[in-house]
Parts: sequence; C-alpha cells; structure tokens
Amino acid sequence: MGIETTGKARKRLDERLHPLRPAERFRAPALGWVRAIRDALGMTGVQFARRLGVSPQSAGALEKSEANGSIRLDTLRRAAEALDCTLVYALVPNASLEETLRNRARALAIRDIDRVAHTMKLEAQETGDRDREKRVEDHARELLGDRRLWDR
Repeated sequence: MGIETTGKARKRLDERLHPLRPAERFRAPALGWVRAIRDALGMTGVQFARRLGVSPQSAGALEKSEANGSIRLDTLRRAAEALDCTLVYALVPNASLEETLRNRARALAIRDIDRVAHTMKLEAQETGDRDREKRVEDHARELLGDRRLWDR
C-alpha cells in the first residue's frame, strides 16, 4: 500500500472513529455492561443463564470475567445476544491517527536532531538553536514517509 493510499485510509478511519471520542463515554460500569443491562432489564441471574444455555454459576463467572476484563469476545457476543443487544467493539485512539503519526515523527526528529547536535557540540561544530525548530519540522516531515517509523 502506497503512502498516499495509507494517508487516505488513515483519514477515512479518523473520520469514522471521531464520533466515538471521548472514549470516557463508553467506560464500562463497575460490575460490567452485562450485569448493568441484565439488572436494568429486571432479569435474574438464573433467567440470564437459561437464555445463555449455561448454569447460573457459569453466568455469574461470565459477568465477573467481563468486570475484570478477562472475558473473551465470543463469550461477550453470546451474552449480548442473550440480552437482545449488539456487541460493539472498537479501538478508539486517544488522538486522531494523523496526530499520533505526526507526534511520533516529531518525537523521533527531536531525538535525531538532538543526537546530532550533541555530537557536533562535542566536536566544537555547534550550529546553535535558532534553526533547530525548522530542522525538527523538516526531519519529521521526512520521517512521515518512512515505513520503519514504529521500528525506531
């Protein structure tokens, strides 16, 4: 996939994910979504277990595993269906994908520019800080096209 194609795909994904931010709105209740929805529906643990086709103990273990974050997605999907719900699964970036990429390139550029500046200082060939920001931005722009950006 070319850089331009990747950029377009990243932009489309950013547009789709934007309405999900802030992710705080989707933070699970303390006892988990399954328990919260089951309780809101007035469904007992035994009734839930019957709808799932498991023992009440297994249904309780399912709720606990969701609350502690160890539930499997296929199990959560089955629980959602038993509650007449749809499981929605997403990874919601803390910032836009574009911003994350630019921040990564900028951090690497600063590291690289500072490393070179340190070496030059040791060799008494300092260039000074006045054009540092431009060098950082230029180098960051170069790094954006580097497929190894996350290997560094």
